[in-house]
Amino acid sequence: MSTRRTDLLDAAISLLGERGVHGVTHRAVDAATGLPAGSTANYFRSRDALLTAVVERFADRERANWEDTAARMCPTTPEEMAKALAEFAHEQVGPYRTLTLARYAILVEAANRPALRAQLTETGARVRQYFTNWMRVIGSTDPERDTPIVANYLTGLVLHQLSYPNPGFDPLGHLTALITTLVPGR
Repeated sequence: MSTRRTDLLDAAISLLGERGVHGVTHRAVDAATGLPAGSTANYFRSRDALLTAVVERFADRERANWEDTAARMCPTTPEEMAKALAEFAHEQVGPYRTLTLARYAILVEAANRPALRAQLTETGARVRQYFTNWMRVIGSTDPERDTPIVANYLTGLVLHQLSYPNPGFDPLGHLTALITTLVPGR
């Protein structure tokens, strides 16, 4: 169920993904939603309050996307994990492109805003639990070590594709090589 607050935050996330953090202003969100000037400020008094709420909404949307992926896929081998993550990467640079760009923009902003960094750390922990569980299920003997290796590689892979689009983007081979090196066959 959509609410005005949610609509404002979704518009802010779109602006974040399309224009970067400097494009997210109360006035820009009002314009993007077609609401009168001052509407966003009625919900979020300051830019910091708006960005904090954006991170919450952003985390909810990303968690929902991840949960959807986890519901559709349950990899039990390194090869299945590579396939699932390749599909996930395609979604991140395709239908979820704007949300993904928003994630990278907010991550960069978090480097200078400790409160955002703490908030992202907390919300990211939930997704990391899914990922760590997948690593455990496929046979990782050290999922706490392997999870950030694979997750950081995936993050870089997606960022690279967004920055330097390759029409033939196919991350499956590289993901398979990485994951089967970390988790050799059982």
